[in-house]
Amino acid sequence: MKKLLDVKSIVTLSLTLVFCVLAWKQIINSEQYLTIFTTIIAFYFGTQYQKNVESKNDENSEK
Repeated sequence: MKKLLDVKSIVTLSLTLVFCVLAWKQIINSEQYLTIFTTIIAFYFGTQYQKNVESKNDENSEK
């Protein structure tokens, strides 16, 4: 499971970098960049939040 989270982090950072470069080179406009970047970051932090909630629930159920 931990390796999968590492892969998600790498993919998220890679996508962020790619879309930064595309915006810098003006291949995509700022509105497209903002939409894509917001979606990527929301997904990343959403999955991280869900993981933390599940971990806390598992700890509470073990007690």
